Amino acid sequence: MNKIFSEVRTLTEFDKDLKKLCKKFRTLEEDLTVFVEKQLRLLHKLDIDNRGCVRISDLGIEYPQIYKARKFACKSLKGKGAASGIRIIYAYYSKEDIIEFVEIYYKGDKPSEDRKRILSQYAR
Repeated sequence: MNKIFSEVRTLTEFDKDLKKLCKKFRTLEEDLTVFVEKQLRLLHKLDIDNRGCVRISDLGIEYPQIYKARKFACKSLKGKGAASGIRIIYAYYSKEDIIEFVEIYYKGDKPSEDRKRILSQYAR
């Protein structure tokens, strides 16, 4: 994908979510690349917080840090810009410099993230 982070990886469940959403939003994979190169680089490399990603701090998970991306530009959703309604949940391993995508969903399909999925993956 890129060389901004040591590694950008996905969970199997994320891949399934993405495949399903790509049928509805054809530009999603390309939009995801732009998201990593722009939004995640700003936040985690340049320390610029444009409030596009917020840490989900009430999970009781200290490491890795779990974030929800609320601003995600999807070209398939014309005229929406970063307020596309696409949400991405990801984990950031700061020590290893790894981004791990956990979940992607469209707010029109479900109201919020799958907390069980996050907890089953990261709760110690």
